[in-house]
Amino acid sequence: MSFRWSRQTVQTLSAAAMSTLLLASAMKHFRQPRFFAQMVPDYLCRDAPDSTGEAPGAGAGSAGGAVGTDATSDGGGRPWAVMTRAEWIAVSGLLEAGAAVVLLIPATRRVAATAVAGMFTVFLAGHVDALRRAYGPAGSPSQRTAHTVRLPVQLPLILWAWSLRTAPGRPKQ
Repeated sequence: MSFRWSRQTVQTLSAAAMSTLLLASAMKHFRQPRFFAQMVPDYLCRDAPDSTGEAPGAGAGSAGGAVGTDATSDGGGRPWAVMTRAEWIAVSGLLEAGAAVVLLIPATRRVAATAVAGMFTVFLAGHVDALRRAYGPAGSPSQRTAHTVRLPVQLPLILWAWSLRTAPGRPKQ
């Protein structure tokens, strides 16, 4: 007697796997925010890094990314600098956690999967910027390796999220 996987079962398991990945990443955003700091482009941050590559206020005893009194705390002429680095990391973690939950609900899966594919696409800007900085004068060999591997991983993630848009039994649109 053989067991056949239905399309609905496969998609439900795939959505659960994507949800697990997103939830694990969301938790890491709050447990190890420094891991994600390099992937937030400077042009988005009110707290641009100083010469050491660390955000102002990111030292010991700080939440990292508090608005300081330095010249870059107002965005330094960067119109996209609407939040601090720490706020971007927290918001992206919250978005990932929310997406993880909504992907598990079949009625909202199409919209959630579209949003997740879009989110992964937007994250490409951070990965490209991190890769650019890793190959710059302040980059290290470990940063180069990590960001060289992370960038191409985004494409399968985008395609995976996009594949969850099609409800079982419904033709692709």
